[in-house]
Amino acid sequence: MLSGIHEILVLVVIILAIFFIPRLLAKGDQSNASRPMPIKSMLVLSGRLRLAIFVSILWIFLTAIYFQPWQRDLILFLSGAMIPILVGWGAYWVITGFKRKNRW
Repeated sequence: MLSGIHEILVLVVIILAIFFIPRLLAKGDQSNASRPMPIKSMLVLSGRLRLAIFVSILWIFLTAIYFQPWQRDLILFLSGAMIPILVGWGAYWVITGFKRKNRW
């Protein structure tokens, strides 16, 4: 029973490491002044976007606890957890594409 939760937690830790390790390494590399321009290692995310990412991860985690896809129907979990997330982020992507000022 707990092995599924552990697998999900490991995935969350890996995703968080992908986001935070480049930022930590970039802070330690500030002593090198020979660079003409600093290179950003990550995008600057707004508070709303950070909240949306957090809620998406939380939604997947909570639906995984509720549906327990490692014991029951995986299709039910995917339709209850992943499809709403994909539709939401897809809609966000399309809407921000239309709101951009410089088109093509």
